[in-house]
Amino acid sequence: MYDICNAKRLAKVFKLMKGFGRHLQYSVFQCDLSEADMVRMKSALAEVVDHREDQVLIFDLGQSNGSRAELVEAVGRAYERVPRAALVI
Repeated sequence: MYDICNAKRLAKVFKLMKGFGRHLQYSVFQCDLSEADMVRMKSALAEVVDHREDQVLIFDLGQSNGSRAELVEAVGRAYERVPRAALVI
């Protein structure tokens, strides 16, 4: 998923991502990538985004065979985790 602050860059990122995965909703894509394709995608994104303004988040859900990995990577602005706590009402 991504947040791109400029319309021209937004169009470029959207077009680029269509080549790597399935468009799900707004700026969300689902991609089933090999390690080599992941490297190519990150490299292509790094050339398009403004690293001071834009943010691309990559959520690695693990292999498509069902195993999970909990990993978030950001290209551009750093990902800031929102602290969560249980609330009982």
